[in-house]
Amino acid sequence: MIARQQEYFGGKRVLVTGGLGFIGSNLARRLVQFGADVTLVDNLNPNYGGNLFNIAEFADDVTVNVSDVCDHHSMKHLIQGQDFLFNLAGQTSHMDSMRDPETDLEINCKAQLSILEACRNFNPGIRIVFASTRQMYGKPDYLPVDEKHLLRPVDVNGINKMAGEWYHILYNNVYGIRACALRLTNTIGPRMRIKDARQTFLGIWVRLLLEGKPFEVWGGEQLRDFNYVEDAVDAFLVAATHDEAYGKAFNLGAAPPIELIDTAKLLVEAAGEGEFVIKQFPAERKKIDIGDYYSDYSFIRDTLGWEPQTALKDALGQTIDYYRKNLQHYL
Repeated sequence: MIARQQEYFGGKRVLVTGGLGFIGSNLARRLVQFGADVTLVDNLNPNYGGNLFNIAEFADDVTVNVSDVCDHHSMKHLIQGQDFLFNLAGQTSHMDSMRDPETDLEINCKAQLSILEACRNFNPGIRIVFASTRQMYGKPDYLPVDEKHLLRPVDVNGINKMAGEWYHILYNNVYGIRACALRLTNTIGPRMRIKDARQTFLGIWVRLLLEGKPFEVWGGEQLRDFNYVEDAVDAFLVAATHDEAYGKAFNLGAAPPIELIDTAKLLVEAAGEGEFVIKQFPAERKKIDIGDYYSDYSFIRDTLGWEPQTALKDALGQTIDYYRKNLQHYL
């Protein structure tokens, strides 16, 4: 698989939107190792995940363009001449989407249509992998959730991400712009946002644990699945290099699922320190909570050969080790 990726990306021009964020920077790191010519686009909005420290160890090997995917003039220029687009720019906070739905619409929906129009008009040969989300399923009718499950988002973020994904599939089917989507579950690992819970609840757990403070587990009995970021990066790279992926949406996921309280215990065990407290779900979040969720990822496994490689305990240990060394750069 590594040899195939080296062959595909060596010398290729690759654009990563949201490239200074969590998954984008980890993806960029791998692409640099494969010899790709990488351009990262990020607006460095402090409410999102962009952080220049994320690329500190390979900053000289990439081009950074601080601009907004909502700026269609900028994207029209940046898209030209690129071989691949990993489209990871987005607003990820479910609560922010409810407080400010128009901004979420602008980033997760309208900007995606603008990017695809730029591709259609100025680079129809580009290959695109879009970062979608399991949030579009809403509260599951059955578990594990496969791609045939009804799409029924419970928040504005889920609706706009769903529309963004469907634009990509539509442009693949109608205009031949090769595009596919990965529906991410809970992705964790180095370079994730930890100063608050905007990106993932586990981020704030890590921060408080390393600051010697107890972290809160809301409810605790909910089932979740987690992907280590390096496994998620593998999925993006595999999807980009297989023609069978285009026009399709794939769940990522991991087995077995785990209750949040057991996740908290595993985090403390991996860190060798820390404590947590069980709290009731805050009322405003309870309204958009999806309850238990874990994915059936057999479609991507059977079609593209991807499956997660990193055990959750190892993922948590590597995450803790990274932030013990670099905590000051993420606060």
